[in-house]
Amino acid sequence: MILVYTTFPDWESAERITKELLERKLIACANLREHKAFYWWQGRIEEDNEVGAVLKTKVDLWSELKETLKELHPYSVPAIIRIDVDHVNKEYLDWLLEVTK
Repeated sequence: MILVYTTFPDWESAERITKELLERKLIACANLREHKAFYWWQGRIEEDNEVGAVLKTKVDLWSELKETLKELHPYSVPAIIRIDVDHVNKEYLDWLLEVTK
């Protein structure tokens, strides 16, 4: 399994896109958290509120999930970060594999 981290500008886009990914069975689940973000953009340091998303899926869906996120994402340069999971309990992994395509 892998975790995919991305951020959204607001709750509406985070929930809408997360639900779309679930409906397409590209992810098993997601955790959303609002946070303060500081980042460089167009030569300036920006400060904003964002919603961070940790998406849980299987390795085989990485390419399709990444491309789908690029298509649906409201940011022109979204962070789509893959985190490989070395260890996970068998029961959780079995469930994840069952609910994704």
